[in-house]
Amino acid sequence: MLTRKQLELLEFIQKRMMKDGVPPSFDEMKDALDLRSKSGIHRLITALEERGFIRRLAHRARAIEIVKLPEALEKKLGAPISSESGFAPQVIKGNKVDPPRGAMPVEAVHALELPVMGRIAAGVPIEAISEVSHHVAVPGAMLGGRGEHYALEVKGDSMIEAGINDGDIVVIREQGTADNGDIVVALVEGHEATLKRFYRRNGMIALEAANPAYETRLLRDDQVRVQGRLVGLIRSY
Repeated sequence: MLTRKQLELLEFIQKRMMKDGVPPSFDEMKDALDLRSKSGIHRLITALEERGFIRRLAHRARAIEIVKLPEALEKKLGAPISSESGFAPQVIKGNKVDPPRGAMPVEAVHALELPVMGRIAAGVPIEAISEVSHHVAVPGAMLGGRGEHYALEVKGDSMIEAGINDGDIVVIREQGTADNGDIVVALVEGHEATLKRFYRRNGMIALEAANPAYETRLLRDDQVRVQGRLVGLIRSY
């Protein structure tokens, strides 16, 4: 059995993963659950990990992977991922193995090639890049919604608590607007591009890092132009 707060946190993490493809920061978890300090989040995370619902990933600051969800929460979110829901991993021993129930046939999975438009700063803004450096294959399911998409290679560690590391490839959907909390590609003063969380605060735009080592930048509306929103992430190990 999970407590109400544990369920609330698990649901918040899963919703953010479904929306952005990356987990929320500890500050965002604290605000979402209306807690006074991050120590309460640490206790909840530890409890969920001990019960086998989440796993903290090594060598990635505060990055979290959901292992399973309670059945009631799976039904609510429409996101069955736990073994209790019928998913049964199978080990291939050289012979053909039937796919698990609900698995998509391999031939039905398609990938699209997106242009990688150079590097994007997850740290101090770098010069905006608009030239294609190469292409990357992206699962079609990642490209939800309308609009054009492109990819960028991440440089820096300012979004590490959102699970975005130096060297990752982020998939961006082109759009000129953003909601509070969205991770966006922001063009600053027409020549600097950066990957940050977007907020509107007291008539200003805040570009917020997911790393306490970096300060939030407050800029006028006319100094910032949103060029797209994060919809996926690709990592090579």
